[in-house]
Amino acid sequence: MEELINYQNILLKNVHKGWNRYLFQTLHTDERLLGVKGLRGVGKTTLLLQYLKSALEKGDKGLFVTAEHPYFYQNSLFDLASLWVSYGGELLLIDEIHKYANWSRELKLIYDGFPGLKVIFTSSSALDLFQGESDLSRRLDVQVLHGLSFREYLSLNGFGDFDSLRLDSVLDDSMKISREITNLLKTPVLPLFKDYLSTGYFPFSREINKERIPQRLIQILNTVLESDLSMVEGYSASNVTKIKNLLGVIAESVPFEPNISKLAEKMHLGRNTVNIYLKNLEDAKILNLLYEQVKGISQLQKPAKIYLENSNFLYAFQHTPSSGTIRETFILNQLRNSEHLVGSSKKGDFKVDENWVIEVGGRNKDNSQIKNLENAFLAIDDLEIGFGNKIPLWLFGFLY
Repeated sequence: MEELINYQNILLKNVHKGWNRYLFQTLHTDERLLGVKGLRGVGKTTLLLQYLKSALEKGDKGLFVTAEHPYFYQNSLFDLASLWVSYGGELLLIDEIHKYANWSRELKLIYDGFPGLKVIFTSSSALDLFQGESDLSRRLDVQVLHGLSFREYLSLNGFGDFDSLRLDSVLDDSMKISREITNLLKTPVLPLFKDYLSTGYFPFSREINKERIPQRLIQILNTVLESDLSMVEGYSASNVTKIKNLLGVIAESVPFEPNISKLAEKMHLGRNTVNIYLKNLEDAKILNLLYEQVKGISQLQKPAKIYLENSNFLYAFQHTPSSGTIRETFILNQLRNSEHLVGSSKKGDFKVDENWVIEVGGRNKDNSQIKNLENAFLAIDDLEIGFGNKIPLWLFGFLY
């Protein structure tokens, strides 16, 4: 136990409470068992440590461990929880639970055996927390930590603190809102937005040289595929190689309109296997799959279009991605990260919550593609202030 406490204290010395991710204020900390999922690099570990620091200051007895710690070479999670409770522990934070072989079974035992202990853990976004070895559905609450919104990027880098916005407010009152934000910003918004699109989705972007970010993103992708996805799905090295090949094909021409049969034939795979791999990549937060329906998507249904999960990934694969792809990738990412349902639209690019249609384009985009449609809007790049149904694209980065 002493070695774990010492390890925790070392980590806490490097954690600052001055700035928190959006999820910090809305963590479901009343739950006895809470899982926080998310892509590598989005700040899950920091979130746990910040919450622990806050809890310790309130007098709670909390312990942070990582499932990779050598302590678990000879000890189980259940043994640790039992020992921690005997010390009077009230809160146990476990980082990277997917690295622990029997995570679901032991979490169930901990939940049932120690009703006075609250457990919060992080996991890979690829992990289905309700489909482990033991059924946790009646015990577990799950939240997702996404990459930075444009709003958070501005705050993290010292350009101003702003409240998140509702989508209906953005669509109905974009002129007033965009003018208020740009007046309060310490520098023009459009150059900041361009930086965010290329390098600003991950919190570590503040700490390393911009030229090194694409390389860091490729490292993240490789780790997710070779370690997280391989561990979660039990994939062999051969499976991982095929998934990498599939990702490479898609990344060359996103947004990718898949012909599953031709794709399967090209890669010497079955149709169902291709669909399963695509779903795995979406669960791992590497891809965003866009379907014609907004609701009721089956696992093996063909997506209408395939996007990379965020615009920074585009720059990791391509030195100069097309502006149209960047715009669509960004708005799909921000809408879904703020829990809106998004499908493809026959007129316009996206159907949102069955209520709105959004067409995305550059400054000269007109209404021709959404003519005569009700509740239809243009999301316009290189536009600072909104007017009418033309919404500045950057403003969709304030939804969370």
